[in-house]
Amino acid sequence: MIGRAPAAAEARRRAGRAGGARGRRAGKMLLSLVLHTYSMRYLLPGVVLLGSAPTYGVWRLLSAFLPSRFYQAVDDRLYWVYQSMVLFFFENYTGVQILLYGDLPKRKENIIYLANHQSTVDWIVADVLAIRQNALGHVRYVLKDGLKWLPLYGFYFSQHGGIYVKRSAKFNEKDMRKKLQSYVNAGTPMYLVIFPEGTRYNPGQTELLSANQAFAAQQGLPVLKHVLTPRIKATYVAFDSMKNYLDAIYDVTVVYEWKDNKGQREESPSMTEFLCKECPAIHIHFDRIDKKDVPEEQEYMRRWLHERFEIKDKLLIEFFDSPDPERRNKFPGKCIHSKLSLKKTLPSLLILSGMTAGLLMTEVGRKLYVNTWLCGTLLGCLWVSIRA
Repeated sequence: MIGRAPAAAEARRRAGRAGGARGRRAGKMLLSLVLHTYSMRYLLPGVVLLGSAPTYGVWRLLSAFLPSRFYQAVDDRLYWVYQSMVLFFFENYTGVQILLYGDLPKRKENIIYLANHQSTVDWIVADVLAIRQNALGHVRYVLKDGLKWLPLYGFYFSQHGGIYVKRSAKFNEKDMRKKLQSYVNAGTPMYLVIFPEGTRYNPGQTELLSANQAFAAQQGLPVLKHVLTPRIKATYVAFDSMKNYLDAIYDVTVVYEWKDNKGQREESPSMTEFLCKECPAIHIHFDRIDKKDVPEEQEYMRRWLHERFEIKDKLLIEFFDSPDPERRNKFPGKCIHSKLSLKKTLPSLLILSGMTAGLLMTEVGRKLYVNTWLCGTLLGCLWVSIRA
């Protein structure tokens, strides 16, 4: 009996170790499943959006052979189709609440859109407003020069009316004016998106924020807390080139909510995090400024632009730091929950994904698909190299 006791105890220890090992394996499997499920939230939209790009590119290429008087209208319509599919994923799929403060005009206008810059999702927010004015196909961007090297997209954004700009001393004002003037002469509808800060605001980048605030102080400008000091060049050149063609400037201030946020300012969600449904709501404060209220001289406009960002900063201070809990986590004024109908986005998803699936079902289609990716990327890079 005495000899059997240690043996039994050893057997129990072995059984415990085996059970522990099985538990750890089960835990790892469960964690792997959770991570896999989480990643699928953004993999599905990513695959569809990127996978449809060559199909869209083929139709975009065919439109290039149209007479010039039809080309822009067809191009804008094709752009509408693709971007409404983008909005299907970023609005309908994620279920994000769009909370609008201010009166967004119902009719289309030729405008410059100025907004604070904090996330890669900021580009989508411009689409969010444009589709509600039936102006989605008219959205064009002033883009950081390095983005022109994006496969397919870099070349296409330029062809659709986007303008790549370099910072500070390398900024090419002449090229920007020439391109904008060509759009004015052609009567091209204009929804030009500019982020005057020039780079994304991140509360965690304390060195960048301190340097930016020190620069503002040196220039005798009020120091800003929740936005960066705006740069004037792109905004001034755009307005000066199109002032007789524009209707207004849209001043837009954006805040992204986080799940389980305690009300403090955090780094804004990336596209991946947004598609993983980490952002339950976007607060969008909108202010329309008639062009007659915008100063035309550059130095006066510099001051005017900084004053607009002072207003943004005050709105964001109220949103995040108000001592009154009732005034925190919202902008002042009436708020409208604007929901985007599936009728505006789902047809584009079905059309483009269906056409892509049709291409991939045949050998000829697969070759065309692959060649569009490869040749489109190479020719696009060649084109931007020549134009650089």
